[in-house]
Amino acid sequence: MKGLQVFLSLLTAVLFSFQLIAQEGSVSGTISPINSDEPLPYVTVQLEKTNYGSVSNALGYFVIEDVPSGKYTLTVSSLGYGKFSQEIEVKPGEELGIDVSMEEAVLDLPAVVVESMTLTGGSTGIRDIPGSAYFISPKQIQKFSYTDINRTLRAVPGINIQEEDGFGLRPNIGLRGTGVERSSKITVMEDGVLMAPAPYTAPAAYYFPTIGRMQAVEILKGSSQIKYGPYTTGGALNLISTQIPDKFTGKINLFAGSFGGFNLHATAGNSHEYFGYSVETFQYKSNGFKVLDNDGNTGFDKKDYLMKVRVNTKQDAKVYQSLTFKVGRTFEVSNETYLGLTEEDFNESPYRRYAASQKDQMNTDHTLYQVTHVMSVAKKFNVTTTAYRTEFNRNWYKLSKVTADSGAATVKIGSLLDNPNDYANAYDILTGEENSDDDALSVKANNRAYYSQGLQSVISYDFKTGKASHGLELGLRIHEDHVDRFQWVDKYKMEEGVMQLTTSGTPGTESNRVAHAVAFASYLQYKFRYDKLTVIPGIRYENIMFTRDDYGKNDVERSGANLKTRENQVEAFIPGVGVDYKFNKVLSVFGGVHKGFSPPGSKVDTKPEESINYELGTRYSERSLSGEVVIFFNDYKNLLGSDLAAAGGGGTTDQFNGGEVQTKGLEFQLNYNLFALTTITNFSMPISLVYTYTDAKFQNSFDSDFEAWGEVKSGDDLPYIANNQFSFLLGLEHKSFGLNFSGKYVDEMRTKAGEGDMDPMYKTDAQFIMDASLYYKMSKYASLVLNVTNISNEVNVIARRPAGLRPGMPRAFMLGLKIAF
Repeated sequence: MKGLQVFLSLLTAVLFSFQLIAQEGSVSGTISPINSDEPLPYVTVQLEKTNYGSVSNALGYFVIEDVPSGKYTLTVSSLGYGKFSQEIEVKPGEELGIDVSMEEAVLDLPAVVVESMTLTGGSTGIRDIPGSAYFISPKQIQKFSYTDINRTLRAVPGINIQEEDGFGLRPNIGLRGTGVERSSKITVMEDGVLMAPAPYTAPAAYYFPTIGRMQAVEILKGSSQIKYGPYTTGGALNLISTQIPDKFTGKINLFAGSFGGFNLHATAGNSHEYFGYSVETFQYKSNGFKVLDNDGNTGFDKKDYLMKVRVNTKQDAKVYQSLTFKVGRTFEVSNETYLGLTEEDFNESPYRRYAASQKDQMNTDHTLYQVTHVMSVAKKFNVTTTAYRTEFNRNWYKLSKVTADSGAATVKIGSLLDNPNDYANAYDILTGEENSDDDALSVKANNRAYYSQGLQSVISYDFKTGKASHGLELGLRIHEDHVDRFQWVDKYKMEEGVMQLTTSGTPGTESNRVAHAVAFASYLQYKFRYDKLTVIPGIRYENIMFTRDDYGKNDVERSGANLKTRENQVEAFIPGVGVDYKFNKVLSVFGGVHKGFSPPGSKVDTKPEESINYELGTRYSERSLSGEVVIFFNDYKNLLGSDLAAAGGGGTTDQFNGGEVQTKGLEFQLNYNLFALTTITNFSMPISLVYTYTDAKFQNSFDSDFEAWGEVKSGDDLPYIANNQFSFLLGLEHKSFGLNFSGKYVDEMRTKAGEGDMDPMYKTDAQFIMDASLYYKMSKYASLVLNVTNISNEVNVIARRPAGLRPGMPRAFMLGLKIAF
């Protein structure tokens, strides 16, 4: 009898279990971006207010099993995409199939206004641009957590970079053969606003937005860039800051590693129906990888703070409006120098710093104010208006000249390092090997104060006529910027390897001048789309007034007794047209022609830089395979050079005419998931291959005052432009961990204009640098990360300017913890 009772109990339990199973169902589906069949892997899928959830596999497929029958809210979230939410009902014994299309979240604004506020419209928007464009997504940025913009851009075709300090603090970036000096020949923006300290007057990027706090990066080349002046030859670069989240979220990323490296990135924010906010800080520092004679810190400490507040109507209002306030502050102290090494000393000890650079230090303070109003009427008429002001104060205190003794001539540090045997006594003082007389070492306080302010507005209207769609866009900007140089020179002596102050300079007795620019810019662009054809003609207008007041070295009170004034007014119309034709959903061809322009500054006899630029390319995108091939040709009527101390010049920052130049090249990019055609669904192996060929040559002969050009002959190559560049990204990704590799090869580059075989004394080294990143997700909210840069510990000459040879960053490790909440 007892056995029968046990049997009946077991039978009841089994029948009850079957009844429970019969009351359960499942939810499954695939996830992809809107208007794309490319799968989105490792996306979080959740039934709200339950413990039921899943993560999509490498093919974008997800399944949630054993879900009790009932009604739920399905939510899908992924980095770089807006939150997807849908009400569902799970029925007993059934599998509910859902295909999720996610909208890219480039900005925290309605999708209809994103196109007018960004260069590309995100990864999906690139497909509709009749020109070469690149979007570095939040997911791509997260892979390596770079703090160096040079490394972030290494997989972008058409980029020319000259490294300087190894940390990317003051990058030198060019596009398609433009000059790289302090990124002064491209349009650099943050959230669509000019970010150089004085974009018209002094565009050299001694301040560059902190890449570590950016959410995404856009690069636009070709005819569409005429919207983003004043520099329209090579292209435009826009850094997209962390956006206000749609719900309460935040993160804390903490890294520490080699050379006393430390990084902290913390954000928090939330959005309500009519209000949103975010606060953020990015702080990083290092003791430096160079070794100063007699010890000393050769690193930096940079702190960046940002706050945003937004008030807005309902998202689905007939007239949507928002007002966003953005305030930022950045401080930097870096013990960086222009003083490099001689050839012999570099070969013996490439990371050495001479004793005479022990006082060199850069101090900066950057403040940002920005207010943006957005209005969208019935998703057809949009107006975006931004008022902005930036203030930047910097003093780069650094060695500039050496005097061996009271009867000897003073020599610049660049000449000294190029010819140490000719200046043996000065070299011994520089290295601290010999004591010196008073005032032997001249240390210049390169003290400057900048501001940049303006008001810009973009008005767009979209409409249709029959099967054709049309878009009109008008942009207007009133801009003013200003730079005040108030500098001096302190004199030191060298005593037992230690610099001692002997004469204090008087502020204003070196450079003592003010430069100013007022500019009005506008553009009109029309987009016509019919069936598979898109045509976008446009024209830009720039009207600029440059002025400069030079008070001289003997008027520190600026009474005007010896005032020298000059001014230069420039007016330019900059047309362009781009065409795109889609053969089908996956293959298209595009081309364009536009005028290149760069303003000349206040020097009267300097002409604006002008060129005619052409490009032709094809683009392919189907599921896990995408690629682009572009050929370009830039024909300069007059190339401009900049007299920057950073480029080995005299430091006047004047622009000067460089004559006729032709730049041509090829850009190739291929992206693929190596596991796409296999049965492997738990892993993905994305690979990106990028190649750039650039040939930039002078077309006339002249004798330049700019040291890096010197005596130029027709057919000479431009300096610091690599002929061949190749890079790759390779990853092995799983929902719980990932391993990523990044590598870049760069040809040797001339450091002076020339042709034929390169003189070993006037070139950089060819280099191939590889980085790696490994992460492990400990939970939904926490990950461990290990980053390694320069895996093989390559030692290369990356530059011979500002003065002497400079090395790249040696191998470095960073171990980090990422926490999201």
